[in-house]
Amino acid sequence: MEAFDETLRKGFAGKRIVVVGDPVADQFLRGTIGRVSREAPVFILRHDETETLPGGAANAAANVASLGGEAVLIGVTGKDANGKRLAEALESAGVQTDRLLGVEGRETTTKIRVLAGHHYAPRQQLIRIDYEGSPDLEGPAEAQILDSIRDAARSADAIILSDYSYGTATPAVARCCSEAAGRFGIPLVVDSRTRLAEFKDATSATPNQEEVEQILGSGFSEEDCEGLRERMGLEALLVTRGNKGMLLIEKERDPLSIAVVGSTEPVDVTGAGDTVIAAYTLGIASGLGFENAARLANYAGAVVVMKRGTATASVREVERLIAEAPPTGSAANPS
Repeated sequence: MEAFDETLRKGFAGKRIVVVGDPVADQFLRGTIGRVSREAPVFILRHDETETLPGGAANAAANVASLGGEAVLIGVTGKDANGKRLAEALESAGVQTDRLLGVEGRETTTKIRVLAGHHYAPRQQLIRIDYEGSPDLEGPAEAQILDSIRDAARSADAIILSDYSYGTATPAVARCCSEAAGRFGIPLVVDSRTRLAEFKDATSATPNQEEVEQILGSGFSEEDCEGLRERMGLEALLVTRGNKGMLLIEKERDPLSIAVVGSTEPVDVTGAGDTVIAAYTLGIASGLGFENAARLANYAGAVVVMKRGTATASVREVERLIAEAPPTGSAANPS
């Protein structure tokens, strides 16, 4: 734990992490249910407030900033109201947005979660409405993103590629991230909701169990994960498994199971993977090594799953959980 404490106090401050990917405006529309409509058998929701928070790659960047790192976000939004709200939320979170590209005529990817309840009662999510924006980058926008990656990587300590399948992580963008990481000798950590196997030759990847099952099928083994790591050319593969913790597959080392810390009954898992990749990448960039970086990410993830909505973990919260939680009980599994 001393290595964690020292890194949290000193290591993350000033670490510059470039986050490339799909920014999402996560909106939470909250209201109060007072009566049933006369027009149809549905509740009438009286609007109370709408909050816009960074989601997708933007949430990964917000978590880098909340953990004390310097977050630079590279991605595309529309020049619309939700794009403006997202940029404002990012700036409030301490994320650098000067490389966030607003494109005229493009719709900002937005996820609206409608939360409702009676007076003085907890609000429950009724429905989610997604506006997925344009599917692909056009030539000029892609060229600007590539230039931003090459320039930002010059002063970066690591790159995160966060693909939510909304068009930013084109083959050219992925290749540019890999080339920039190699040129400047910095780690590249990737995650992809649907195309993980396409992102090869990164330093590490942080898929969840469902994303791995898309490639390997259900009931995959540690040997299967080792094969995936080799095929992708990774030094390490970190699989998050919900309340079963994490599985770290590292080159030339035995597989490592990391038990979940804190409660095994999360309040809300929205965006937890963004927190994990942010903390894990900061740990790697700070010299912790894959195992300790994964353990640290495990604590950061445990913090955010106990919060409602899209959330971030702070250094103080992670330090508190490390002090309070028992050892994770992780151990190398026999091959």
